[in-house]
Order: sequence, then C-alpha cells, then structure tokens
Amino acid sequence: MSGILIVDDEKDIRELIGDILRDEGYQVRLAGNSDACMAEINAEPPALMILDIWLKDSQMDGIDILKTVRRSNPDVPIVIISGHGNIEIAVAAIKQGAYDFIEKPFNIDQLMVVVSRAMETSRLRRENIDLRRREVTSAEMLGNSPAFKALKAQLEKVTKSNGRVMLTGPAGSGKELAARFIHAQSNRASAPFVSVSSATIEPERMEEVLFGRESSERGIEQGLLEQAHGGVVYFDEVADMPLGTQSKILRVLVEQQFARAGGTDKVRVDLRVISSTTRDLKTEIASGRFRQELYDRLNVVPITVPSLEDRREDIPELARHFIQMFHRTQGLPARELTSEAEAILQTMHWPGNVRQLRNVIERVLILGEGTGAIEAREMPGRDDAEEGEGRIVLGGALATLPLREARELFEREYLLTQINRFGGNISRTASFVGMERSALHRKLKSLGVVTTSKAGARVAHLEDEDDLEGEELED
Repeated sequence: MSGILIVDDEKDIRELIGDILRDEGYQVRLAGNSDACMAEINAEPPALMILDIWLKDSQMDGIDILKTVRRSNPDVPIVIISGHGNIEIAVAAIKQGAYDFIEKPFNIDQLMVVVSRAMETSRLRRENIDLRRREVTSAEMLGNSPAFKALKAQLEKVTKSNGRVMLTGPAGSGKELAARFIHAQSNRASAPFVSVSSATIEPERMEEVLFGRESSERGIEQGLLEQAHGGVVYFDEVADMPLGTQSKILRVLVEQQFARAGGTDKVRVDLRVISSTTRDLKTEIASGRFRQELYDRLNVVPITVPSLEDRREDIPELARHFIQMFHRTQGLPARELTSEAEAILQTMHWPGNVRQLRNVIERVLILGEGTGAIEAREMPGRDDAEEGEGRIVLGGALATLPLREARELFEREYLLTQINRFGGNISRTASFVGMERSALHRKLKSLGVVTTSKAGARVAHLEDEDDLEGEELED
C-alpha cells in the first residue's frame, strides 16, 4: 500500500488537501473523477483514501466507490468528505464501511486528527496481517521418515499452482499444517489464510459466517470468504458442511462471486481453496450427505496426510520440537529426552496422532520431575511396578499361554514394534535388537512377518494368506 489517495472533483480542494498532507510528510496521489480513482487503486492500493461524496462527470459517486473499494480492498480506511453533508449521509457512509466523515468546509486541525488516526489504523492492520503471515510462514513441517518425505514432495508440487487440494487423513495428523505449508510456499503467501471449521459453525449460521451480511442497522459485515480474498480459504472437515451451503459454495467455485446475506450486490473474490476431511467422501456421497459436484470441484489434487504411526521415526524430532515450543511459549523446562523415553514414545499407540503427541509432551513437562532428562517412567501409562527390580507385568492373555507360545507371541509383537519404530528399515532394526540381518530375516519369516508400502513407508505386519500385497522385508 502506498500513500494517501485524495478523490475530489474540485481541483482546488484536492490540491489544497494534498499540499497540507505533503507538508506533514505524507505521500499523496490525486484523482478528479471515478475513472482516475479506480485507475490509481488498481495500480497500487493506497494506505488511506479521502473521498468526496459528490463527483461531477463521473460514472460512480463517492458511495459507489466506497462500496467497490470495501469489496476489493477492505483494509483501506476511507474518510468521506462532502460540502453537502448531513447526518443521513454520514450515517450511510459509516454503515457502508467508511472510517469517518468530515463536512466541508473542514477545519485543518480536525482533518489532520482524522487522517492521523486513520493512518494509524491502516498501519496496525498491516502489522496484524504481517504478524499472521509470519506465523504461518514459520510453521515448520518436521520429519525425515519416508512417509513424511513423500508427503512433503507432494505438497511442494502443488505450491506454485492454484489447483484445489483435498487433504485426507486421520484427526490430528497435521492436515491444517499441510494446508498452511502450501499457502506459505505459494505466490499467495502475502495474502490471507482463512480457516473455516465446518464442524464447529452452527448450520443455521454457516452461510452468514461464510458470505457475510448486509443490514441497514449494521451496514456491511464481511464473511470469511471475503476476508480471504486474494489468498487461501481452508475448509476443515468439509464433510460437515450442510447440504444447502454445499450448493452455494459450488456456485462460488464456479462463478468466483456471491451475494452477502441481506444484500443484492455481487462480491467478487479471488480464492484458492484447500479442503480436508477425515471421512470417506465417496461413502458420504453414496449416503446423500455430500454433493458429487462439489467433491469433483474440490478433489482436483488429492493428498493423503499419514498418521503418526506411519511415521514413527519422526516422533523423537517432533517431541523435541514441542519441548522447545512449550519452553518458548509457556516457560516450561527445556528438558532432554532419554533414549529410553524416545523408545517408549515410538512404541506407544497414537490414535490422536501429532496432536496427541503434543498433549503428551505438554503434560510430561507440566507434571515432570525437575529439569533433568525425561525418563521412560514419566511417560503416560507407565507404572513403576512394571519396571521395579527389572521385572515387567505380564498381560492377561500372555500369562495364560505355555512358554513356547508365549515366547513366540512376545517375539512377534516385539519385532513388529521395532521394525515399525525404525520405518521398516531392517538394518537399523537388526542393529538395535542385536541380531545379524540374515538371522533376523529368518526369524521374521518364521514368525510370518512381512511388510507392505503405505504412505511412502514400509509397514510391518503379520502375513495373511489372502493378502497379495505382502512382500519380503528389505534392508
């Protein structure tokens, strides 16, 4: 944004205001009619507009320009001036989104106070936007597992296009982070990223929240789609969007415009759409809960975000990242992780995925034992009795089996856990468990353990005679 744009059909007035503002150190641009005004705005949006209500020999008057600018550049404060001012015009201008109203002939001191406040508002808005963008840009995607690398490679391919992306994966796996990564690496990184939580917005308010509202009492209230103009709108859990809203979103995707609730003017928007879901949308379509046409529009580039259990190798790095984050944001101790604690984290069940890992780390730091390294016994679900005097407590099923069967069951589960912990890498598994690779291969074959490719990684599981995808373990 650049300078102050003064729009007035009276040359003497606009030049007088321009000279006054230049003396105060402001950059100034001048326009005498609506065409010149819109040309200046299209060339570069100003930081502030001073706009006359009445413009002779113009296709649009001041109110028309005000409406247009509020649609296309909602962050630009607009101060209305008029020699024919009255309270009705002032109220109408404010309801349409004007920052303030000044009546001609104006007092210079009054003008400077209003301009100073409006410029400060403009500056704070820009700083706010910059801070939000910086936060998005600094959102890191961490990991080195094959599944993570495959995901990141797919995301990097779509960053430079405007194609719509559908992110699928379990809850808590990081779908919004993936969407923010696309935005931060794209040519829209300097524009807004607006997240729409379809599951938390009340169905009866969904359209008002998305499209905004117009009323004589409150003027124009922008919706989320208008706030995202020029940037990215992210539909989180799009399967929860009401059917009626789905049809209207479909129209927006086709026409790139919509009307606010209670309004008639069309609002044009330039948006990139990213959506996500934890559900099978084809099942939702078959059951009549999701529109096939909307699915076809949103699912241009489908990308699967892997679960945490598909990228166990990344758990120690993610855990250390969360430790540093909580140290920085909450002042919690920046503790190290012992190798035993890392191993426990890598072998735990993670139905809540990365979100659950973050919560576990926060809980351990809050309830932790001092500032030393985090020990295995501090992990959730660990009982001191299980480790007392080098003993473990047998599960009920294991305790009822004969020794040979119990040993085979233990070996199978132990090796499955270790292989998946190391991302299907047989060499690293063999090194950790203390076996030669060839011996480990023979043991795994005897136990019926095979791997399949999943989300870019190799995942170990028990061989199933009906599973045609089972493959021999590889180094």
